[in-house]
Amino acid sequence: MKITKICCIGAGYVGGPTMAIIAQKCPQIQVTVVDLNEERIAAWNDADVNNIPIYEPGLSEIVKEARGRNLFFSTAVDQAIDEAEMIFISVNTPTKTYGKGKGMAADLKYIELCARQIARVSKSNKIVVEKSTLPVRTAEAIKSILDNTGNGVKFQILSNPEFLAEGTAVQDLLHPDRILIGGDTTAEGQKAIQALVDVYANWVAVDKILTTNVWSSELSKLTANAFLAQRISSINAMSELCEKTGADVNEVARAIGMDSRIGPKFLKASVGFGGSCFQKDILNLVYIAKSYGLQEVADYWEQVIIMNDHQKRRFSDTIVKTLYNTVSDKKIAFLGWAFKKDTNDTRESAAIYVADDLINENAKIAVYDPKVSRKKVLADLDYLQTRTADENAKSILSFENPYEACSNAHAVAILTEWDEFVAYDWQKIYDAMQKPAFVFDGRNILDKAVLEKIGFVYQAIGS
Repeated sequence: MKITKICCIGAGYVGGPTMAIIAQKCPQIQVTVVDLNEERIAAWNDADVNNIPIYEPGLSEIVKEARGRNLFFSTAVDQAIDEAEMIFISVNTPTKTYGKGKGMAADLKYIELCARQIARVSKSNKIVVEKSTLPVRTAEAIKSILDNTGNGVKFQILSNPEFLAEGTAVQDLLHPDRILIGGDTTAEGQKAIQALVDVYANWVAVDKILTTNVWSSELSKLTANAFLAQRISSINAMSELCEKTGADVNEVARAIGMDSRIGPKFLKASVGFGGSCFQKDILNLVYIAKSYGLQEVADYWEQVIIMNDHQKRRFSDTIVKTLYNTVSDKKIAFLGWAFKKDTNDTRESAAIYVADDLINENAKIAVYDPKVSRKKVLADLDYLQTRTADENAKSILSFENPYEACSNAHAVAILTEWDEFVAYDWQKIYDAMQKPAFVFDGRNILDKAVLEKIGFVYQAIGS
């Protein structure tokens, strides 16, 4: 089956960049990204391509090349579904905040709504591709809905999990480690798999495109994120021991990272991991293990989350203790709010939780992030429901200039590893701060010797 029209439901961090790359690399395929959020679609269609809602290095140039040629963004969901031969589901699957599995299981209500809409609209056979991160055997539920509530058309369900790292998503899509496609072992299922293989083969070497059954594909995504998050929590656990013993976690990480059996990636000690995937996927894995009665397996993976939460609390506690056990009415400058550099995504960012802890101690938080707005900062804090929106607004100061954010601050906390922070005139920052001037480097990106020579009291994770 040769695909000529693709629809993607969901114009977020996965759907938008993935479809932009497919459109660029497959000019013979019409790609339509649909979303019910009119504001988001309007941003994707903004005449100034620099205003698209997702910041990823290189993404705006790709959108500019393909948009209007064979890449389209629309709120006409039914029309796009009806016309497409292949439909990607790329909607949010947040952790449940209610009912059975609250706080752990993935909330699949948006997935089910998509499936029912596809079943209602479709008048011809479709290939439906799971792109969202989903629990094992979700494809089974999707197929049941499609087969039993549709118009008698036939559907093939594929699992095609994304393995993108925000900040490098474009390069991850252009040069992936692997493309994973899971489908039925039937003849029809294999044809559907091949149709998607043929799409990716326009720019990905065939030996990097792996095909499996649906269940293996679904579980592989959760497992990959769990393993990566585990490495971060492991080095963060060692960072606390390093601080107590006089070891340097950076030196420890470098030493063990040279072991070919371990490797250096994801061994950077920090204030903790964030983003849309790691915590959500591990909690989902924990819930799945518990649902099968595998309590020891669940406990093992839950410890990764416990360590991550501990690291964030430990960072905020260190700030309070170092500032003479009180931060009341003190200005703490936060450099960075996004969960990592080169993205405007703030989901589960460590900055949110550190700020929340310090506001509870009556601190005033001054935030500068090159890609995150005050509106988003306040929305993140409001979501925690720790205090009223008015109280959050009074506790947060926002700046478009980092030097102004740091002016008269008692301390600077590095919460995102933006490259520009390293290049700042730290002497100028020191001169404008309250004395003694403290720097708490939650991302281990600054030069301790340089800052201490200026006069800063400097503390970094694990050193």
